[in-house]
Amino acid sequence: MNKFNEIKTRNDLADFLDIPRSRLTYILYGKKIENFYTSFEILKKNGGTRQIDAPNKELKIVQKKIANALWNHYKGLAKKTSSKTNFSHAFEKEKSIITNAKIHRNKRFVLNIDLEDFFHSFHFGRVRGFFEKNNNFTLPKEVATVMAQLVCYEKHLPQGAPSSPIITNLICNILDFRMLKLSRKYKFDYTRYADDLTFSSNNKYFLEKHQEIYDEISNEIERAGFRINERKTRLQYRDSKQQVTGLVVNKKINVDRVYYKKTRAMAFSLYSCGSFEIEGDQGSINQLEGRFAFINQLDRYNNKLSSEKNDFRTLNSREKQYQQFLYYKYFFANKKPLIVTEGKTDVRYLKAAMKSLCDEYPNLITKSSDTEFEFKVSFLRRTKRLNYFLNITQDGADTISSIYKFSQANNEKGYINYLEYFKKISNTNPKNPVILIFDNELNGDQSKGKNNKNKPLQKFINLINLDNESHEKFKNSLSYNILGNFHLLTNQLVNNKDQCEIEDLIESKVWNNRIGGKTFSIDKEFDLDKHFGKEIFSQYIEQNYETIDFENFKPILDNISQIIDEYNVKS
Repeated sequence: MNKFNEIKTRNDLADFLDIPRSRLTYILYGKKIENFYTSFEILKKNGGTRQIDAPNKELKIVQKKIANALWNHYKGLAKKTSSKTNFSHAFEKEKSIITNAKIHRNKRFVLNIDLEDFFHSFHFGRVRGFFEKNNNFTLPKEVATVMAQLVCYEKHLPQGAPSSPIITNLICNILDFRMLKLSRKYKFDYTRYADDLTFSSNNKYFLEKHQEIYDEISNEIERAGFRINERKTRLQYRDSKQQVTGLVVNKKINVDRVYYKKTRAMAFSLYSCGSFEIEGDQGSINQLEGRFAFINQLDRYNNKLSSEKNDFRTLNSREKQYQQFLYYKYFFANKKPLIVTEGKTDVRYLKAAMKSLCDEYPNLITKSSDTEFEFKVSFLRRTKRLNYFLNITQDGADTISSIYKFSQANNEKGYINYLEYFKKISNTNPKNPVILIFDNELNGDQSKGKNNKNKPLQKFINLINLDNESHEKFKNSLSYNILGNFHLLTNQLVNNKDQCEIEDLIESKVWNNRIGGKTFSIDKEFDLDKHFGKEIFSQYIEQNYETIDFENFKPILDNISQIIDEYNVKS
């Protein structure tokens, strides 16, 4: 069923997208679209810059809803078509530069054509006309106009809006199908990765008819409303290096050796000198990570490696280079003081406390408007990538030990002392502190026959071999400099408890608030009919930080603040 056919008015569109009608009117005619964007330039992976026009949070939510509706519609159309198509490989799940390139692997001839000013080609009138006249939409002109207003900026699709990728793919469908006809006529394979068109063939007559084929392709491209970037058009032969979207496709799909060597040299320059260049321009750490991720993506594809099942002790040489880079980025050259907690709920409590007490901790957080905050610290986001390369699992306290093991001399297999390596090669100290925060389990509850030897904090203390004197100092100050820029921190004890989790710092009356008829339980196993757990509780704290008393969080925030100030003085 085509739900877009039911949209007849602007109000219908608001209802379809589940947006208040007044909100849609405000975006379009109150604040106006042009005031919802921030424009900036980013460095390309191989040098140069790209302008990004990014919508703010309010408009981005609307554009995401439009994008989701269009993607669902797009999938529905694909299921209805009788012919299987595999043209477009950009912006789609389970498709990538790899799926795009493998179609052209081991061919006699590979022709690359680049479209000029791709996103600017989708101007306001073209977008509106598509939604109004395309048979899969046929929206009334008023609705098509509103759709175009919501997704366009400065009279074209912006590169940076979540709605732009799907709209480019939809509008390019007609170009793709015209290329399909040509591919059947001349017996070549065709794919498109955004503005990068590739044609390949094993037919020896492809070369003889090259000009004829190129002329017909050019006519169809111009007919579809695009222009060819002649500077990037090239015909590649089997006896030379053939590349498709940056990948070598002569035999197996691979990254150019020169690319890998340059990436490794860039990393060495960054580690030893603090900077590197890409094609003569100053490079950024994000650009370098993009290059490492690109190389790793190819390795996983060629070696059929899983991104989830792995043993970090058995990484190949390229993966170890990436591992080294990730440690450098997160724990040595981190741009802000980094806080590592036992779990994601702890991050929510700390952020909520900082927001509530922002005036008292200007070196941790500042308020830029009534609703916007800028954190002067960062919180480690545990990703599958960090798990794969550094054994930092996505939740749990025990994994913090891996960070430590990569930061000190040890004989355990798979761990390398990256902290000393980077200090030696750069002849500098880490830029910012890394603060490891555990729940306070320093005291065992002997009255109940329990002890804390298997608790995360005590296990970590045993790992770092904290002597009795240092243990006592840590117990009193709740803060301890482990080594280099690494600091151990725990929260204070409250309410006469022997041990405290960070939730215990929340005032007791909040624990008793009922949400959906239930109250909070800190236990891992609880009655689902009567209680909710840490996930819901932390979300509640995060959303209601303005009405909650965070007085008990001051000691831990004081320690974080002091660690940062003292480290800045030393540096």
